[in-house]
Amino acid sequence: MKRSERIVAMTYHFKENPRKLISLPYFVDTFEAAKSSVSEDIDIIDEMFQSLGVGRIETTAGATGGVRYIPDYDFNNGRYFIEQLIKVLEDAERILPGGYIYMSDVLGDNNYVRQIGKVFGATFRDIEVDYIVTVATKGIPLAYAIAEVLNVPIVIIRRDPKVTEGSTVSINYVSGSSRKIQTMALAKRSIPEGSNVLLVDDFMKAGGTIKGMENLMEEFNATVKGIGVLAEAEDEDEERRVDDYISLLKIQEVDERTEAIKIVPGNYFDEK
Repeated sequence: MKRSERIVAMTYHFKENPRKLISLPYFVDTFEAAKSSVSEDIDIIDEMFQSLGVGRIETTAGATGGVRYIPDYDFNNGRYFIEQLIKVLEDAERILPGGYIYMSDVLGDNNYVRQIGKVFGATFRDIEVDYIVTVATKGIPLAYAIAEVLNVPIVIIRRDPKVTEGSTVSINYVSGSSRKIQTMALAKRSIPEGSNVLLVDDFMKAGGTIKGMENLMEEFNATVKGIGVLAEAEDEDEERRVDDYISLLKIQEVDERTEAIKIVPGNYFDEK
């Protein structure tokens, strides 16, 4: 195999296996190349990944060491994407009764969801996470997109347990929008005790649902390492039940009378 072909093949392998530790002998045996040549190829790929702002190759020394691709997403690219997304969502035709915004088409568009996954993946790239946890249904596409970047499985909390999931653990929580007592449940075998989890949701108002997810994770003795929400509502009348979270969008105003929507970048950009 020519060197150029080998570099393309190795790049593809890294992109398909993010955050997975790969031993150098694997590449040596697969491509029948000298270890020194493989190391030089990896340096070239690492330099290109970093120059493009899409990640880096991390090297681990020792007998059990190897290399792994750590995905990233350039901050300026992320800002540009969020600005474009805001323009799409500020269309007055998206206003729904009750002051909500229609977002289902965005959450169903693979191009948007993939970019959102990259931004969140970069945000939580240095956190040890075993599972991405979300609540059915609109948070599911986001969870899968982030899970693809972090290369971890997802777990879906249900509001109505399925018989196919076996025994479940359920809790009651206060919905932030309706102030009603609701129920969420998760199969007992979904998360092993002591797991590290990342909570993901598409929208947060007062944070009642996220708080419920945190309480449910306590039942599994799981540690919440981070919280990511696509959009949060700016509501000074309601006390926020969750403090430590990352949002990409902040909805400041949805006025049905004037047909006006005002959205600004979320606290992700404040953190940066």
